[in-house]
Amino acid sequence: MLETTCLKKGVAVVCDPYCCWKQVEINTIASGFGWLGPSSSAIQRASAGAIYWGLRQQTFQLGLFRSDYFADSAANFGIKQVEFNTIASSFGGIATNISQYNSYPVVYTVLDWPAIDWEIGTQILVCSTLPTNGALQGLCEALAEAWTLYADPRAVVMIVVENVSYNICDQRFHEFEIRELHPEIRVIRKTLTEIGEQGKLGPMKELIIKDDVVSVVYFRSGYEPGQYPSQLEWEARLLVERSRAIKSPSIQYHLAGTKKVQQALARPGAVEKFLTELHQVEVVREIFTGLYSLDFDKFGEEAIQLALANPDKFVLKPQREGGGNNVYGEKVREELLAMKDSKERTAWILMERISPPIQTCYIVRPGQDGLPPLSDLVSELGIFGVIIGDKDNIIVNKQVGHMLRTKLSSADEGGVAAGAGALDSPYLIDAVVGC
Repeated sequence: MLETTCLKKGVAVVCDPYCCWKQVEINTIASGFGWLGPSSSAIQRASAGAIYWGLRQQTFQLGLFRSDYFADSAANFGIKQVEFNTIASSFGGIATNISQYNSYPVVYTVLDWPAIDWEIGTQILVCSTLPTNGALQGLCEALAEAWTLYADPRAVVMIVVENVSYNICDQRFHEFEIRELHPEIRVIRKTLTEIGEQGKLGPMKELIIKDDVVSVVYFRSGYEPGQYPSQLEWEARLLVERSRAIKSPSIQYHLAGTKKVQQALARPGAVEKFLTELHQVEVVREIFTGLYSLDFDKFGEEAIQLALANPDKFVLKPQREGGGNNVYGEKVREELLAMKDSKERTAWILMERISPPIQTCYIVRPGQDGLPPLSDLVSELGIFGVIIGDKDNIIVNKQVGHMLRTKLSSADEGGVAAGAGALDSPYLIDAVVGC
């Protein structure tokens, strides 16, 4: 209902220009996974990886990313990265509107408006406490820039959606924003099933859906196995990857965002492959939390023993997107004991559990009777970024906005779709009282 306080210094860290290195890094990784060493063979064997090797038709890639963070009360409220999302990074549309909504109660509850110049006071308060959120416009301008690069004014932008989408409002905001900013661009929506039924490649490898040439494909589906119910949907994904359309993400970007790659990036010396200045390396490493491989080697065995001894201090993560897949608490020990001698364990990573500060506020839910109860909540900050480029040149690389998800402190995962949390806005403060 009201905004959630966030430390200015923490938000400043993840909005530091150096943090755009992550997007350049993902672009570099996507050009070839050999730097991963032993981990690369598993990724290259992935079914999605088979699409990439040898079938690439479009050199330009479009990334609409979101990097998620918690403040860590165990690390003096420093910001720690939870994950980096490279496919279907949602809530950019709704979060932008939430920010506009939340500026209203801030002004009316904090300002003694009869006693001040209303317009000046409003601008000072909102600018100093509620950061401007240009996520929706920034994401849509990147889609439009990719459409321009394709250089066919008749071509359309295609959003790939689920058969039944519970997040249709967020998706539609992108469609409406593109229409508002660039009325010359037409947007269509198709499921993977429809692409499989209606799609084909033209003589120049252009992607054709019915009678439309597609310039940009924006995946809001296709990130988890359940969204490929038959061979037709896999063939649709292959068709898209073989085409000249600019993808967001390409299969390369999709693979570069997997948990295994993120774990490998946290290894000593990995960041230094992409950044040369010591200050830049320190800024980036400061946001990392402990990430461990579960490979069959000395380090994997040590990680398993750490988690078996203290399961509450770790989260077990599979190579899945979309939420609801992680393992917490005592179940971490149970899962590790069940698979510690199986190759299955190498498909998981172990992450040190972050302890975000607890705040009290209200969550408004649909169909709720009476006033919402005062609840203990924790918040996760997402920073949206866009990148357009190929392996040699970066055309666009910038952060465009943010999202804040606030959920019940007792909820391990997700929250918004499950009803345990809600979209929120950060209210910036200089310090935590009592620290």
